[in-house]
Amino acid sequence: MESRRLGRHQVKVSVLGLGLAALGRPGYITLGHAADLGGNYETAVMEQHAHHVLDTAWAAGICYFDAARSYGRAEAFLASWLQSRQIDPAMITVGSKWGYTYTANWQVQAAKHEVKEHSLPVLQRQLGESRHLLGAYLDLYQIHSATLDSGVLTNRAVLTELAGLKREGLLIGLSLSGAEQAVVLERALEVRLDGVLLFDAVQATWNVLEQAAGAALTAAHEAGLGVIIKEAVANGRLTPRNHQPTFAPKRRIIESLAAAYETTIDALALAFVLAQPWVDVVLSGAATVAHLHSNMAAARLVLRPDTLQQLQALAEPSADYWQTRSHLAWN
Repeated sequence: MESRRLGRHQVKVSVLGLGLAALGRPGYITLGHAADLGGNYETAVMEQHAHHVLDTAWAAGICYFDAARSYGRAEAFLASWLQSRQIDPAMITVGSKWGYTYTANWQVQAAKHEVKEHSLPVLQRQLGESRHLLGAYLDLYQIHSATLDSGVLTNRAVLTELAGLKREGLLIGLSLSGAEQAVVLERALEVRLDGVLLFDAVQATWNVLEQAAGAALTAAHEAGLGVIIKEAVANGRLTPRNHQPTFAPKRRIIESLAAAYETTIDALALAFVLAQPWVDVVLSGAATVAHLHSNMAAARLVLRPDTLQQLQALAEPSADYWQTRSHLAWN
């Protein structure tokens, strides 16, 4: 699989990475997630399952892996895999995130699955937890779902702490979510400490249905940030699992295009993101080996300009996209 530098930094990433949101905890909002885990949520079973998916990704050339403190035991599963396979830290790039605390107590249904707090104590605590598990493998530490209302981009104590970590050699990033992704990113590109741009990378949602942050992500790329795209298949909405009647007209178009390329609709959706010149790595959120193989076909697809235009025309209003996402069920 093709690899490249993350933005203007020396760390290497594969064009497809693996995100562990659906592998590290029993419940997630991806359509059909319950079927992926077969209803067996024993920690040892889920860890072995995660290792199997990680082995498949590594064998295919994927070398960027993305976790978070709130992804249940994702960091722990990734750490035990890295150690048991004796993978050289120089051969792999690992990103994780701080700012959400996992609170579902290993349950599929919970009153709250995660609690958000972008304070200095949370940063310090979760960094210690991430470093305890990942050690020398941790390359990129990201604010998890930075927003203007959390105040994290104006919290001097947090920003100063992050700048210190950056001086120590840790890449600093932020992930985005919601209809104001572009506004938050524009504000993040203004954050400088001692004249130095704080952020080295940004992770955002961008896909066939949600394209609103494209201009801001282009600006981030031009500023030297690494650009990581998450939710490229819209939490399963751009897969055969989406049977919503309102999606049916778009599904027919995507299926027709996928058939012309002799591929799946999820691979086509991922290839659409990979075709953007400002993208460094696109995350697969696969929770099974079968889904990962289907996703990885995107790396071999070269889409024609007319196909890109047809897919671009399927975008929906950003507010509608995030409203639909907010109603996806944990399963």
